[in-house]
Amino acid sequence: MKKKLVISSGAGISAESGIKTFRDAGGLWENYPVMDVASADGFRRNPALVHEFYNQRRRDLLKAHPNDAHRALMELEKDYDVYIITQNVDDLHERAGSRNVLHLHGELMKIRSISDPDYIEAVDIDHLETTPATRGKNGDLMRPHIVFFQEAVPNIEKAMELVHEADIFCVIGTSLAVYPAAGLIYSVRPGVPIYYIDPNPAATPSIPNLTVIAEPATQGVRTLAKLLG
Repeated sequence: MKKKLVISSGAGISAESGIKTFRDAGGLWENYPVMDVASADGFRRNPALVHEFYNQRRRDLLKAHPNDAHRALMELEKDYDVYIITQNVDDLHERAGSRNVLHLHGELMKIRSISDPDYIEAVDIDHLETTPATRGKNGDLMRPHIVFFQEAVPNIEKAMELVHEADIFCVIGTSLAVYPAAGLIYSVRPGVPIYYIDPNPAATPSIPNLTVIAEPATQGVRTLAKLLG
């Protein structure tokens, strides 16, 4: 049986594909205050602004491509049972070929019903524009399939279960500052090796069995593959 390798990925892995993050801009995301375009209150105040903001994010995403880190994780599936838990809302892991991807914060290329959170549709890539009047095929008004600030993270329990089942756990491209995702590292079973890939890793003094790889994701995943042998 293959060992279960569980990856927790953050913005750092997609940054090398040109995907910008609001954390690089001092609280502004493409010149918008983050809470105006990425919070539940912001959506209630001005849904048109939020829809237009995510329309632009989708246009940007279609111009981006998976990088060597995304592809290297897919290659690890030859030798490991790989599961990816990502904080990213892009689809670059899937486009690189990874088969088991769990999104914590939603998916940019999907929309969901405002009245029924379980009703989700893929965005038509030929018609990316959504508005407050956009309705799903079932007739419901739709919103971005994004976990806004001030909303619960529905997949966190499933993510914790995956981490607890891991034979190897790896964190890539995250500051370990965004909760609840940052707390996943504490669900690792005792004795399981942990790897942390980031060019500017956060301090992790209390985590046992930890190997820090202070490199960008594209280089760090190659280093990981060598260490895993």
